[in-house]
Amino acid sequence: MKLPRRTFLHLAAGAAALSAVSRVAWAQAYPSRPVRLIVPAPAGGGYDLAARLISQVLSERLGAPFIVDNRPGAGTNIGTETVVRAPPDGYTLLLVAAANAINATLYEKLNFNFIRDIAPVASIVGVPNVMVVHPSVSARTVPEFIAHAKANAGKLNMASAGNGTTPHLAGELFKMMTGVDMVHVPYRGGGPALTDLIGGQVQVYFGPMPPSIEHIRSGKLRALGVTSAGRSQALPDIPSVSDFVPGYEASQWHGIGVPKNTPSEIIDKLNKEINASLVDLKKKARLADLGGTPLVGSPADFSRLIAEDTEKWAKVIKFAGIKLE
Repeated sequence: MKLPRRTFLHLAAGAAALSAVSRVAWAQAYPSRPVRLIVPAPAGGGYDLAARLISQVLSERLGAPFIVDNRPGAGTNIGTETVVRAPPDGYTLLLVAAANAINATLYEKLNFNFIRDIAPVASIVGVPNVMVVHPSVSARTVPEFIAHAKANAGKLNMASAGNGTTPHLAGELFKMMTGVDMVHVPYRGGGPALTDLIGGQVQVYFGPMPPSIEHIRSGKLRALGVTSAGRSQALPDIPSVSDFVPGYEASQWHGIGVPKNTPSEIIDKLNKEINASLVDLKKKARLADLGGTPLVGSPADFSRLIAEDTEKWAKVIKFAGIKLE
């Protein structure tokens, strides 16, 4: 039987409205079971600390367990692909980080397109690196270091946690913007890099702030600048590198993403709850202990941050000719 056009349109409109109501009801009931937060890095590092902090807050606010699931490997790509392939139902989240923006260019072949396949939910925290030198380096400021490096072109060793890591990219961005020539020395992780910097085998390191702070305070290392656009509450007496190199910025950041096609109602609910937790002064203090600043914003704001960093690091990787080992 063929329905009259008007009857068909009424039925179609009713079905669409019912579908919309069903999605809203689903979002209101979410989460009704445990949610996995995939962390594409080992337990114990900055990724893991940020994930456990936000998962605890979300568990408290939403009344369901948010379980951290560490899936390290391939520079965060294994854990990321796990989420890309997961059902888009809000029950598998990804701890997103600056490495995801870097990997888009660093890896020639990936089984996914991060910007296309992961929907941004909310940024959580921005964590600057800190430019530290061994005390044997005479420079006490960023301008003095630039002059020293140019006077000793190719003689200073710059440590990193490995090719393509955020400390490496932060150092290469510094080299690109200042014209200094330093020898890159990649290590298998930040721990060995920091150990050799303290021992004087290398002279400079653009490393994560939390593990560097105690060595700065003890005098084993000298901090010249933080890599965020402004000063850090964790090291308020240390200027920003950008004070002397205008436009320089190389912060790490963490946020939450979900598989593409996850209902917008679920994304909006998660965004609202994450932002509400970040403005809580107690939570801010805990983030500050990690050297971090809360990043409150919309999914669109987080999407812009990812896109901008993807473009920025692509330029640095191509300029420096960075290749994976």
